[in-house]
Amino acid sequence: MSTLNLTSALEELVADIVFQVSDFSHVDPTRVLICVSSTRGGGVHGTFAKIHPLRFPGGSRTREVKRERRVFTCTMPTVTHRDHEILYIIYFLVPRFLNLTLREKLTTVFHELYHISPDFDGDIRRFPGRNFAHGSSRKRYNKCMESLVEGYLQEKKCLDAFDFLAGDMDALRARYQTIVGRKYPTPKIQIQG
Repeated sequence: MSTLNLTSALEELVADIVFQVSDFSHVDPTRVLICVSSTRGGGVHGTFAKIHPLRFPGGSRTREVKRERRVFTCTMPTVTHRDHEILYIIYFLVPRFLNLTLREKLTTVFHELYHISPDFDGDIRRFPGRNFAHGSSRKRYNKCMESLVEGYLQEKKCLDAFDFLAGDMDALRARYQTIVGRKYPTPKIQIQG
């Protein structure tokens, strides 16, 4: 039995998606930090992954916020990894994420990557209207991701490199002696004023 480095496996997957799928060609995987976070339950209901942009709208590192008569300056923290300044952190919540089907896992990865701004400026992709994160319909957003996943799978000749996606958490525990992954605390916005 061997060790599965879940973070490295997910980094390889993200790099392959960015290389293969033109909708993500603007993403620089070296500036996206992949992490894992624990969930209390292993069921498949709830959040599977989340993205933390490290810039405000328009790619700004700071933003002024008015509360009543006071003005506060909010500053995003600087995060570096392997000599690269990180613009996005994506957390995969385990075991919940790992208990999804292969297609659901891939759809989740695509879902989070699609949140990355086309300008790759540290902000998220913003849709018009009140629901700027997913557009007018989260269901339509996810259908779009499912379509992208389908195209990706049709292009892949071999998924051996991503066989860790095929099983649930119990299957992975049966195959690997140890499963490890990078944990990183959620970055805190600094507020002065």
